[in-house]
Amino acid sequence: MFYTREAVHLSSGTHYFFDMKKRIIVIGGGFAGLQFIKNLKPGMFDVVLIDRLNHHQFQPLFYQVATSQIEPTSISFPLRKIFQDRKDITVRMADVLAAKPQNKSVMTTAGAFEYDFLVIATGGKTNYYGNSELGKHTLSLKSTYEAIRIRNVILENFENILNSGENADEGLLNLVVVGGGPTGVELSGAFAEIKRDILPKDFPGIDFSRLKIYLLEGGDHTLNTMSPLARRSSEKYLTGLGVDLRTGIFVRNYDGSTLELSNGELLKSKNVIWTAGITGNIIDGLSPEVITRAGRIKVDRTNRVTGYENIYAIGDIACMETPKYPKGHPQVANVAINQGKNLARNFTRMTKGRKLAEYEYRDLGSMATVGRNKAIVDLPLVSFHGYLAWYFWMFLHLMLILSVRNKLIIFINWAWNYITKNSSLRLILKVNS
Repeated sequence: MFYTREAVHLSSGTHYFFDMKKRIIVIGGGFAGLQFIKNLKPGMFDVVLIDRLNHHQFQPLFYQVATSQIEPTSISFPLRKIFQDRKDITVRMADVLAAKPQNKSVMTTAGAFEYDFLVIATGGKTNYYGNSELGKHTLSLKSTYEAIRIRNVILENFENILNSGENADEGLLNLVVVGGGPTGVELSGAFAEIKRDILPKDFPGIDFSRLKIYLLEGGDHTLNTMSPLARRSSEKYLTGLGVDLRTGIFVRNYDGSTLELSNGELLKSKNVIWTAGITGNIIDGLSPEVITRAGRIKVDRTNRVTGYENIYAIGDIACMETPKYPKGHPQVANVAINQGKNLARNFTRMTKGRKLAEYEYRDLGSMATVGRNKAIVDLPLVSFHGYLAWYFWMFLHLMLILSVRNKLIIFINWAWNYITKNSSLRLILKVNS
């Protein structure tokens, strides 16, 4: 077992020594942090998981919450429920203020926590590339809360359009998604299908031919990191659904009502969703030398933070340079999950004095869905699209959902939506009424 010797001094002068398990503090309950903890051998360490939320979020399906296809509870899993049978794990809901490597502690809104090992798994946040105005006025999609906010804003805007009649503000009638990666493609396709199949039934008084859905991408194609088949297919699907797809276009500025584009065009919109980039959720206290320009933490091949003996970083926040990935691994769930698993195995190796295993990313493929019966799957040896890809996408995402109950709920929602082309989840939910 991996223990440290702790001395207790009594008033009589007697010294007693107790074997104490090493403490690991894990910051972040996303894919990386969750898999690291789940794969630690039970009872070997005392583990404290600190997260600002009390639940794990299944990020690949945020867009379905935002577009009223599934409920947020279907993809949110209480951390205490996940670990309720593990007596060696403590969950604390708090914001991390700073790490204090010099005295091996972490400062949080719930107080200070000491550690023997620190694992940073804080994930990423939306990257506005230094333009704070974009952050003020656009909608982002990095949490369940933000997905609910998008749903609320879009549905409220349709109510405003209906109330305004023919005098509806042009900005309400233009929905703009910025970023042509998987999230942007999936959002655009979902909104296009809702516009065609569902909203006309809910709002018969609105002329939906006036509603425009734009997808802006700075690169030459959507899904730029995927295969040529994926790029061609996604663009064909999107344009077929009526999405106004514009590639090679950057957003220079946005004031809440007008987008200024790189080609000089001004586009009116009060519904702008920003999915164009990601940067790390950096915590204060680490040396500036270990932070990359992209906002990630430099780590070695075992995920140990450069220059620190007992601090590790995994998942989206970690920048591990390898011959295959000299700029760091892609910030995707597969990397986060497997870095978490590898680090957990390495902690077991530590206790046995064995050599640590270096992490090597094995690209198992990528995928995206554009709508009903429309998806693209890239596997190491083959790429395909259409019906088969859509079923493959659904099956894999269902298997990744944590609980059987949630798998069943999501499957029923998907089946109902497929049969009826409708759902009953278009609720505007607000904390303050």
